[in-house]
Amino acid sequence: MRARTVLPATVAAALLALTGCGASGSDAADDAGAVSPSTATSPAQPPADSAGSGGTGADGATVPAALDFTATTVDGKPFDAKTLAGKPTVLWFWAPWCPKCKAQAAETAKVAAAYQGKANVVGVAGLDTNAAMKDFISDTATDSFPHLSDEKGEVWKRFKVTEQSRYVILDQTGKTVYEGVLPGGKGLADKVAGLTG
Repeated sequence: MRARTVLPATVAAALLALTGCGASGSDAADDAGAVSPSTATSPAQPPADSAGSGGTGADGATVPAALDFTATTVDGKPFDAKTLAGKPTVLWFWAPWCPKCKAQAAETAKVAAAYQGKANVVGVAGLDTNAAMKDFISDTATDSFPHLSDEKGEVWKRFKVTEQSRYVILDQTGKTVYEGVLPGGKGLADKVAGLTG
């Protein structure tokens, strides 16, 4: 069964024109740990040696362009991604009605707890209302880490995510090192362990 597309048809069509690929990419390649070509050179994801956006994160780390954005959490609090700078970061893109996302929830929460202080885990919820997002977090017991309410799809577009249940993993410099599904969250802990030493 194909996952629902993340963005409205017109925005999705524009993204397809820009990236040359769509949601029909091979999950098998993504799940094997390959970095998809569209994210490796994404304008939102500058190469590791490119200059940061200026400014520093919470630990005094230079903020890479990939983390130079703000959002609002599902709880209505302001969120500044600059606070993630200097540590590996897992961005988990999910939708409240998605069974694959629900299956990833327990492992994602486990990884967030195991690597607290060493790596960041942030949920990026979309494709539904904020009320439905709150229900999902409550039902899946994933309230131990922040979740962004991305109803307009701004963060999804920034990372060129075109379908839910995807992970985007950044190293401590903000470079995308993985983008894919990871069914049930299997393999997420190993990927984060490889970045935290």
